[in-house]
Amino acid sequence: MSVSSGERTTPRRRPSRLGKLPGRQDWSTWPNYQAAATGFRGYWYPVCYSSQLTGKPKAITLVGERIVLIRDRGTAYALKDRCPHRGVPLSEGNQQFPGTISCPYHGWTFDLESGELRAAITDGPESPICGKVVQPTYEVAERLGMVWVFVGDGEDAPPIDEQLPEELVGNPAVVGSRIQPREGNWRFACENGYDEGHAKYLHRTSLWRMFKAMPVWNETRIVRRGRWIYRVQDAQHWDADFPGLGRWSNQAWYKLKPPKKVANIGNVGSHREVNPVIAAQEFPGFASVTMPGVLRIVYPTFIHYEFYVPIDSDNHLYVGVMANFEEGLNTVPFYFKYLGFVRWLFHGQFSAQDKWMVELTDAPPERLYRPDDSLLRWRKLVEELTEERAARLREQGIEPTPALTKNGARS
Repeated sequence: MSVSSGERTTPRRRPSRLGKLPGRQDWSTWPNYQAAATGFRGYWYPVCYSSQLTGKPKAITLVGERIVLIRDRGTAYALKDRCPHRGVPLSEGNQQFPGTISCPYHGWTFDLESGELRAAITDGPESPICGKVVQPTYEVAERLGMVWVFVGDGEDAPPIDEQLPEELVGNPAVVGSRIQPREGNWRFACENGYDEGHAKYLHRTSLWRMFKAMPVWNETRIVRRGRWIYRVQDAQHWDADFPGLGRWSNQAWYKLKPPKKVANIGNVGSHREVNPVIAAQEFPGFASVTMPGVLRIVYPTFIHYEFYVPIDSDNHLYVGVMANFEEGLNTVPFYFKYLGFVRWLFHGQFSAQDKWMVELTDAPPERLYRPDDSLLRWRKLVEELTEERAARLREQGIEPTPALTKNGARS
């Protein structure tokens, strides 16, 4: 249709719904997701390696909140990192007495477990302010060699094992991991991890995939099971003719030939025998995601997890964990492979490509295409689980804390 000079046409917009991808849009369709620039409260987050936490205070920012971590007589503790006296960070202080942390400014000294003000050193042993001030504390747990912190709204923290991927609880495993501060919002990182389309194109140049064939495109559907949603591949297309352009393929003479079967474990349908622990999970698909931003990629002999930990609206922690479900001497080959090359190829160069893209992502607005159904389903899952948590809190008489917006104000 031609349009004369000065004439405008307004395209008819089809109502947006799951399964019908919208055009250019913001995130207002998903209000909880849109408001979660600094992440979601009510979850456990990994923040550092256990070996990094000592008796010296460590400052972190999590879900937009400044927190001080410290280890005392083997136990990890977390408190709000702001002395209520004059606002000085407690992480700049130290321990003057066992079981406490003291502010460096005037010596206000707080009990690590309860947060109670135990002493105001510069006001003497009988200071009347003691017992009248309580510093907010956070629950802390240690799993997988890492320190985890729960940020909630006053509710009891659920057992951390209820939030971990189920197969990591109760099964012996050896893990290799990496924690790296990264630029970019945590949502961009999570969506990149679960994104159906990017791996086949972006990662085709990675050393990790150098000798492995990659399909051009997949026919994929999303399946929900409990708190997880899975990408299920119904068909893989290893080359394709693009009208008016020509034939395009990810294959090369030096790459392993693609398998004949559709791959829903191992990404490319490896012929290797599946580990019994992994097989017992009966995963519907090899890629899955859940709240508060946990990705699981299943291979025949190991599982790779990514935890996207929100720091603030512009920064996050990338926590990559590779788990091999073996014990005893059977763990030795994994150690050699991980430390010898997997850490550098997978958690290094391969993951650096994702880091690059997350740093460059600038959405919304955005235009989505067919493979982005995976992202829409993730956002829908977020909305549902967030509303379920809010309902539980209100039943307990707790009003959920609004999320922090990009400028630091509460939404």
